[in-house]
Amino acid sequence: MEFTIKAGSPEKLKNACIVVGSYAGGDLGPAARALDKAGDGALSAILARGDLDDKAGSTLLLHDLPGTAAPRVLVVSLGKADELSDKSYRDAVSAAARQLAGSAAGDAAFCLAEAELPHRDLAWRLAQAAQILKDSIYRCDELKSKKEESKKGVKKLVFVIKGKEVDEGLEAAVRRGEAIADGMALAKTLGNLPGNVCTPGYLASTARKLTKDHKIKVEVHEREDMEKLGMGALLSVARGSHEPPKFIVLHYKGGKAKDKPIVLVGKGITFDTGGISLKPGEAMDEMKYDMCGAASVLGTFKAIAQMDLPVNVIGLIPSTENMPGGSATKPGDIVTSMSGQTIEILNTDAEGRLILCDALTYAERFDPVAVVDVATLTGACIIALGNLTSGLMANDDELAAELLASGQAAGDKAWQLPLWDEYQEMLKSNFADIPNIGSKGAGTITAACFLSRFTKAYKWAHLDIAGTAWKSGADKGATGRPVPLLTQFLIGRTTH
Repeated sequence: MEFTIKAGSPEKLKNACIVVGSYAGGDLGPAARALDKAGDGALSAILARGDLDDKAGSTLLLHDLPGTAAPRVLVVSLGKADELSDKSYRDAVSAAARQLAGSAAGDAAFCLAEAELPHRDLAWRLAQAAQILKDSIYRCDELKSKKEESKKGVKKLVFVIKGKEVDEGLEAAVRRGEAIADGMALAKTLGNLPGNVCTPGYLASTARKLTKDHKIKVEVHEREDMEKLGMGALLSVARGSHEPPKFIVLHYKGGKAKDKPIVLVGKGITFDTGGISLKPGEAMDEMKYDMCGAASVLGTFKAIAQMDLPVNVIGLIPSTENMPGGSATKPGDIVTSMSGQTIEILNTDAEGRLILCDALTYAERFDPVAVVDVATLTGACIIALGNLTSGLMANDDELAAELLASGQAAGDKAWQLPLWDEYQEMLKSNFADIPNIGSKGAGTITAACFLSRFTKAYKWAHLDIAGTAWKSGADKGATGRPVPLLTQFLIGRTTH
């Protein structure tokens, strides 16, 4: 979808479709009022018949509205005017996107960004709309022998700003929304690819491809390199797989040379059988999504590089499969992590924290201003928070608050769980420094407590995306989360 932005009068636009907003009770938005005035009240008369529900996201498509140059008018409900929120705005934009995707109109004029929200400026509304609209056309059909090609759907869309000059800031906002959608698309595609295609080597080659179009540098450490680094925890997970593990390091230098980097760490288990602690067979195919943390880091790098964001970022992706086999790590085995701490592996299905802990130790060498790891880490997080919000734990409350605010602004929410010292008491081993699972209960928190043992040198936050990285059922597929949250966090860092 190609985006442009311009100032204009809605009733004079000759696009194949024009999208306007209406509020509950028949209160029209500015663009809709302009159309209504040009048509001597035709639009308000139609809406008075009650065909448009008051709920935000309801739509009504009209043809040949009197006084309007466009042959189609898509009216979208924004809900009650005095209850307009981030969610109702996004719901309205999402509904419009669905209608436009199946429309015979090849181009459209979009006026919903005129809706004024408390604490959200026009640039935010444009960025959100561009992101949602572009994300709506994502398809994962790379491996289908016959791709579903539809002649329908809007290919060109103009954001119409009535009575305002189009400045560089507004154009940059649209480009920002596009970049985040492109980053989400990369993360979705990597997540949706099967484990026999998206291997650790595939993730490494994807990272290398980012260097061709963007100012990103990539290093890929092989098994021998990891052995020299002393990454015994990561390598213990890789022992049962024939696929070689990879430790991928990405460098994005958009800021000043003296600026300390932010480090993003993404869990890259490209398929998780559980190892010797084998998972149940039901829905095991979805364990291809266990690398969505890694995918979100790659997607975020694509987005920030596309925006040329002035910030320094390091990406760390420990990647391997977790497979059973004659050489696989066994429950009860003790391994030595890169930090020197020994780990008793009580459950080989708690493998994500094993590969992350070595990556978190490796992060120290960059003297980071902050480290954020992202992982589909615990099923317990789904029990606690469902599929709506990611779990957040941190050793620094200011960093946690910053990430929470970024999630709110991006529509990619997280919720903070406690990381109190009392929970550390649930991680005790008679034979090693630490077990890889805690005693019964608080599984999400004790997993983060485990990781916190390796993050003493810097400010750190952990995002558990087990419930938000993908959907099951009829809408099965990766979501691209938390690329929006991470990108918004990094955008915010450019103003510090």
